[in-house]
Amino acid sequence: MNMRVSARIGVAAVAFGLVAAAGPAAQAAPQTSLNERPVTCSVVELNQNRFSECQNISARVDVVKDVRGVRVRVGQATFTIRHAMTLSSGSTSWRETFQVSKAVITGQATGVSVRVAVRAGNGTTATVSFPQGHTLDRAASGTVTYRTTPIPKRKINAKTQTTYTYTFTSPGRTIGSFSYRSAAYRCDNYYGTSGCAMTEAPTAVSMIGLPRIDEGIRSLRARGGRYGNPNGGLALHWMINDGQKNKNRAAVCNLAVPPAMRTAGRTTCDEYPFASTYEGGTTLPANQRAITWVNRSENDAQGARITNWRRAFHVMDHDPFYVIA
Repeated sequence: MNMRVSARIGVAAVAFGLVAAAGPAAQAAPQTSLNERPVTCSVVELNQNRFSECQNISARVDVVKDVRGVRVRVGQATFTIRHAMTLSSGSTSWRETFQVSKAVITGQATGVSVRVAVRAGNGTTATVSFPQGHTLDRAASGTVTYRTTPIPKRKINAKTQTTYTYTFTSPGRTIGSFSYRSAAYRCDNYYGTSGCAMTEAPTAVSMIGLPRIDEGIRSLRARGGRYGNPNGGLALHWMINDGQKNKNRAAVCNLAVPPAMRTAGRTTCDEYPFASTYEGGTTLPANQRAITWVNRSENDAQGARITNWRRAFHVMDHDPFYVIA
């Protein structure tokens, strides 16, 4: 007899958890997000935000017997694996917990035992603690401890994922195994604070309280602009490329200041989408972008706000995000 194993893994939901209200009541909160709070684990298979992930795996071990050349299932063990991982914006070490449920066992699937191995990469190591050789007729819990080698300032580690491998044995039966992965994450020390984030989970930066910039974005959205809108729009993607950023800005802001704007002291061209995005410059059609004339202090305040947001949420090249306005 031998064993056949399978696991059902998929993305059922991705929660990025934005919270903001448009209008004057929200002006005291330049950036608000639920991304710092752990997500709530539920029956969905994958639920994540910027700093945490829950993953639920449905698994099955089939015990198969070869009867005159025909493979016949003579037993089955069905169980679930539940993961909860929380990263840190200020540390490159963290911990994950997981639970293997008591299996529903039929036929000759008694006595099946499991060993768990984990692997990360790109500077991060993962170490598992689990009662290896645990039999599936009872529940068990484990932890994964993550450590990342020190990252020099301004450096960004490449993305990685945790690979989990479950190997099953039973006396006199062939070994079977399956593997699956966590969501992608990445550690960096770009701003002098080492930390890690889930790279595919969008975060958001708020322009509320910057009156002209906020007004310009809302006016574009009222005309059908979709990019960066957290209310059903399309995500923007951050770009770290100073040369292309300058080209993007010149492509849309190489204009003379209108006389009325000069009189009002609004002599700085502010572009949306931002020049430091892959959607910046003239990448999008004209009806999906806009410029707004603002005074220098508002433009500087926007730059500081974006920097603080990126530092807090470890927003790096290609990361998706939204703009609250």
